[in-house]
Amino acid sequence: MRAFAVSRCLVVTFGLALLLVGGVGRGFDKESAEGDDLLAGGDLTRHWNTKGNWILDKNGVATLQPRPGETGWQRYDAYLWSKKQYKDFEANFEYKVAKGGNSGFYFHVSDLKNPVQKGIEVQIYDSGSKKEGEKLTDHDSGGIIPGIPPTKNASKPTGQWNKMKVLVRGNKVTVWLNGEVVNEVALDNPKIKGRPESGYIGFQDHGLPLWLRRVDIHAR
Repeated sequence: MRAFAVSRCLVVTFGLALLLVGGVGRGFDKESAEGDDLLAGGDLTRHWNTKGNWILDKNGVATLQPRPGETGWQRYDAYLWSKKQYKDFEANFEYKVAKGGNSGFYFHVSDLKNPVQKGIEVQIYDSGSKKEGEKLTDHDSGGIIPGIPPTKNASKPTGQWNKMKVLVRGNKVTVWLNGEVVNEVALDNPKIKGRPESGYIGFQDHGLPLWLRRVDIHAR
């Protein structure tokens, strides 16, 4: 009986340990996944800051429709900026552009008044309209600005949804577009060396229509 009691005690103790570990794990996952679809819930201000004309509909699609007179890309407060800052992270989102569309996914932005110099941009562009075999630049979708073009054109035609994934881990950023790796660069690459190691995430208002949905960002 004594041996049975000891054995039973060990089982109970082990079970409690598993529950505790599981609870900690779930708590971490909950915190990491807090931003699961950061466009859900109908309230854009819950996770984002902007003075631009971003409209979030009941289906979780954020539409950027520039107001009359809004042109260019230097109206930084009109960008869609995360309220949180990130270092290592995984971002997944879907975007759609109109003909000639142009935007960008920014990360590690330390100064929201100067994101071009104080951050890194992954380009979003209407690259689906380019001719097959046409030369790619850093301004094509999946390019890293400044100066690092994507390795291939994986963009879908104008008006179709594209899926982009950006993974920043340690000293490397990897970009997927529609399931294909299109860029993989060290953060100390001479063209982006010296940029901040952490900061805000954002989407550019280039004065052109843009649609976003299913945006989720996980800190790693």
